[in-house]
Amino acid sequence: MAQTVKCMVWDLDDTIWDGVVLEQDAPVPKADALRALDVLDRRGILHAVASRGEYEPAAAHLRMHGIEELFCAVDVGWGPKSEAVRRIAETLNLGLDTIAFVDNDPVERAEVSEALPPVRCYPAEQIASFPDLPELTPPAVTEEARQRRSLYHAERIRQVSEQEFRGSNSEFLASLELVMTVRRATEDDLERAHELTVRSHQLNTTGRTFGIDELRRLCASDDHEVLVASLGDRFGGYGTIGLAVSEIRGDDSVLQLLLMSCRVMSRGVGTALIRHVVERARTHGRRALAEFVPTDVNRVMLVTLRFAGFDVVDPNPDRMLLLCSDVRSAGAPNADHVAVLSGDVAP
Repeated sequence: MAQTVKCMVWDLDDTIWDGVVLEQDAPVPKADALRALDVLDRRGILHAVASRGEYEPAAAHLRMHGIEELFCAVDVGWGPKSEAVRRIAETLNLGLDTIAFVDNDPVERAEVSEALPPVRCYPAEQIASFPDLPELTPPAVTEEARQRRSLYHAERIRQVSEQEFRGSNSEFLASLELVMTVRRATEDDLERAHELTVRSHQLNTTGRTFGIDELRRLCASDDHEVLVASLGDRFGGYGTIGLAVSEIRGDDSVLQLLLMSCRVMSRGVGTALIRHVVERARTHGRRALAEFVPTDVNRVMLVTLRFAGFDVVDPNPDRMLLLCSDVRSAGAPNADHVAVLSGDVAP
């Protein structure tokens, strides 16, 4: 089954509105387009623009009609539309198979389809039906999904600030005022937790994936603890970016899975989450252990565990077992700039 669309890329002239801005038609956005923009936005589907023309007049026209903020990327120029769509996918860090494109011109749609086969293309005449299409209807709409546009806008401002920052990387990280909140997962978190296990490969200690039903079972189990971590800074939130699943085995708390969203890899927050998991285990009088299963891409997580004070006690190459036997995590790199708060994590 094709993935649900995560971003709808819009042409402007004769698509969102009837008329051409550069020809001074003063076009007004169509009612069907405004409804589709609003409904998809509330479902967590992002919007972007790939249109022909001049950027400033197009952006000004979007602004004049109060819809500029609905778009996470605006690419207006004279090159091929397929190149604009490709740039948008890269900017938003989305796979082409989650991108859709709508344009009134069949030639433009054909060009995008030929150059980017995974991108789904729609004629402007179909806009009214967008809210009813299954590929534009996510199976679940979480609170995080409803905030997705604001998360992307915050990230764009964050990136500009990083580019303009005069100082070292560690100084920039300290300037972000990062705060991580860790709490027990609830029913509302399961969709995002499942998504993290499927999508986060590099920053996954065991490579495991969990279905929503399995996560629900683990959350209800007295022998397991499922924690989710959200992150924020002075620019806004990153959403839910971490998941930790531990199994309680007598006096041991064994971390079976710890993963972080790749979006926050450069923020150095992995060690901070591990430190919190270790402190939780010790607070309840348990030893903190962790499993590590090597994959082609996750060696960085073994390094993170070692920096956090874990030593190998069982070197089995198929499933390594590590024990946190000291408090090296207190001085671990890329951790002291993150404040960690406990949310609803009572046992």
